[in-house]
Amino acid sequence: MSDNSVFPGDKIASIEEYEAGHNTFDDGDMVRAATMGEKDMDKETRRVNVSHPKLLSIPKVGDVIIGTVAAVMSSMIAVSIDYINGKPTTSKVECICGTRNMRIRNVALVNDIVSLKIVAHLNGTIHAVMDERELGIIFTKCRKCGGKVVAKSTDAIKCTDCSWIDERKLSSSFGKNDFIHLRE
Repeated sequence: MSDNSVFPGDKIASIEEYEAGHNTFDDGDMVRAATMGEKDMDKETRRVNVSHPKLLSIPKVGDVIIGTVAAVMSSMIAVSIDYINGKPTTSKVECICGTRNMRIRNVALVNDIVSLKIVAHLNGTIHAVMDERELGIIFTKCRKCGGKVVAKSTDAIKCTDCSWIDERKLSSSFGKNDFIHLRE
C-alpha cells in the first residue's frame, strides 16, 4: 500500500481546502473517501478524487437509478441501488427518497423495484426523487397474497389473483420488461 491509499470513510482534506470529487463525499467538515483506492488531490481545481482499480459505481447528480426498496419510513424510503443509467452495479450503495409531499399513502413497499433520479449528495447521503412521470415503481407484487398485479391507473394497482387494490406511485414503465439495458 502506498501513502496515497485510502479506505472508505478516511479523512482526506478539509472542506475549506478542497471540494469533494469522484468517489469522495463532503461530511460537512471534511472530505472523506467513499471507496478504497488512491487519492488524487488536484491543487489547480482544488478538488480531491479517489481512483479505484475497479469502477465503483456511485451515481452522480442527474443519473437515473433502478433499485430495490430496502426500508420504508413515514416520510422517506431507502433504496439499494442496482442499476445506474441502465448499467448494473455491484457496489450496493443506498440512497434515500423523500415521500412527504406525495399524496399517495403507500408510495412504495419493501422489495418494490423503483426508478429514481439522483438530485444531491449531502453529508455522505445520496438523495433522490421520483417526481417525474417516468420515475416510480416499475415492479411490485400484491402485498396481501404476493400475486401478480396490473396497473389500474397512474397511482393504483390491482392484484390479478385476489383483486386487492392498492396505491403506489407507478412509473410510466410499470409492467414493461425493458427497463434494464444489458451490458454492451
